[in-house]
Amino acid sequence: MTVTDRQDQIPDMIRFGWEEWVSLPDLGLPALRAKVDTGARTSALHAFDIETFGPVSAPKVRFTVHPVPGREDLVIPCSARIVDRRTVTSSNGESELRYVIASTLRVDDEAWRIEMTLSDRSTMNSRMLLGREALKDHITIVATDRFLQPKLSYDVYTTAHVRTSAPNRALRIAVMSREDNYSTRRLVEEGEKRGHTVEVIDTNRCYMAINAMAPEVHYDGKRLPRYDAVIPRVGASITAYGTAVIRQFETIGTFCVNGSEGIAASRDKLFAHQLMARHKIGMPNTAFAASPKDTQSLMRLVGAAPLIVKLLESTQGKGVVLAETKKAAESVIDAFRGLKANFLVQDFVKEAAGEDIRCLVVGGKVVASMKRTGAEGDFRSNLHRGGSAQMVRITKEERDAAVRAARAFRLNLAGVDLLRSESGPKVLEVNSSPGLEGIETATKKNIAATLYEHIEAKVRPAPVRSKRRMNEE
Repeated sequence: MTVTDRQDQIPDMIRFGWEEWVSLPDLGLPALRAKVDTGARTSALHAFDIETFGPVSAPKVRFTVHPVPGREDLVIPCSARIVDRRTVTSSNGESELRYVIASTLRVDDEAWRIEMTLSDRSTMNSRMLLGREALKDHITIVATDRFLQPKLSYDVYTTAHVRTSAPNRALRIAVMSREDNYSTRRLVEEGEKRGHTVEVIDTNRCYMAINAMAPEVHYDGKRLPRYDAVIPRVGASITAYGTAVIRQFETIGTFCVNGSEGIAASRDKLFAHQLMARHKIGMPNTAFAASPKDTQSLMRLVGAAPLIVKLLESTQGKGVVLAETKKAAESVIDAFRGLKANFLVQDFVKEAAGEDIRCLVVGGKVVASMKRTGAEGDFRSNLHRGGSAQMVRITKEERDAAVRAARAFRLNLAGVDLLRSESGPKVLEVNSSPGLEGIETATKKNIAATLYEHIEAKVRPAPVRSKRRMNEE
């Protein structure tokens, strides 16, 4: 084995006792107790839930660490590139095949690279063992003493330091999508560019083991691995099954960019409008009824013609009709009822003039916005129907409306469509699987990168809430 070169100039001599406080900043571990063992060749780090991922040409390993003995509730997730796989024989003669990783070891103001194996040390007070290769030429051992270097404290794990200082580790991410389209390709491309492993899984090919103790998601005959995050891109035609799969990931404890409840609510146009009304979000006057006897009353609730009649299952502008006169509205409503279709009737915002604004909300912030204009003669502005788009500056009121709408649906990623009216912004729809092509092209912004920044922040280890001291002398 080749010892990795030191990053910094190491002094001629550092005095170590048989146990010392160290940190591994590359892995987000600011304080560990390490046992010094010159009888061992390679260093070892406590790890469990060890799992490989990434391409064969550059494999990586994910694992988790309990840095504080006796604190099983404190879990720090880590990842690193695999540099080797080696058989290690313990002092009692047992052999184990372990993954080897490299990381920076920091002691006081000095730091250098070492290699270490990953092994379960949960029964030991020292969560790390420093072997002789990590000590070569650097250390003088004083076998009768301990903690000759400055002492660290486990209290660091009770503060926000764990979250703010955690490295952007390599993640394993699933994109739930049945289509090989621009958005899916961009999510894969950008994720891999940032060092993550991104896998596209077909929602319909997932199936679930539903039980209390070990819920699982299976795919093509195998159990899916443990993902750090799932990016759902569930098509409208499979909303029910797609949200069921997402619920299963939520049960497992996987971070889902958009949750099952938010996606389901956004797809149910009637419930979506009721939800926005509950949160006092501005929207066009809307009415709904089931009885054919209520046609006249239904229209009066909305206002005078022209009116919009919209199927509840409509997507991308399909099933949306502009009735320019009262008679036309009656005819469309009667036709939809004859088909036993569920629909909404809405006021037509004339001043919008066939234009709407798509606001892309990520993590509670509007990160991009574009104005969409319908094709000539079409009141619908959907890009899929020949509309055009360009970047637009939005007002504070419009920004607030978009953020409030995404928050009402509890969506971390949302496309909020709104109209500019004389009485302020009117939200038309909240899309839980917004496309990236139109808005990235119009705004020249890297929306996929912004989404990954949000995911990376969300899956960092959270600080422990307990206030009690955990420092061990």
